[in-house]
Amino acid sequence: MTDNNQKQLGNTLWSIADQLRGAMDADDFRDYMLSFLFLRYLSDNYETAAKKELGRDYPEVGGELQIIGVFTREVLRFH
Repeated sequence: MTDNNQKQLGNTLWSIADQLRGAMDADDFRDYMLSFLFLRYLSDNYETAAKKELGRDYPEVGGELQIIGVFTREVLRFH
C-alpha cells in the first residue's frame, strides 16, 4: 500500500468515525470506542489463551454446544 493510499484510507476512516460520532462529544466517543476495541481484543484472543492455559483440559466442541461456566462459547465471541 502506498503512502498516498494509506493517507486516503486514514482520511476515509476518520470521516466515517466523525459520522458515527454524530453530536456526541469526541472524548465520550473515544471512551465508547475503546471499550468496544478492548472487547474485540478479548474476543479474538480468548480461545487461544484459554487453550494455552488449560492444555488438555480445554473442552472441545463436538456436534453439540458445550457450556463453559455460565456462558456458551458463542456468547463469548464478539463479531
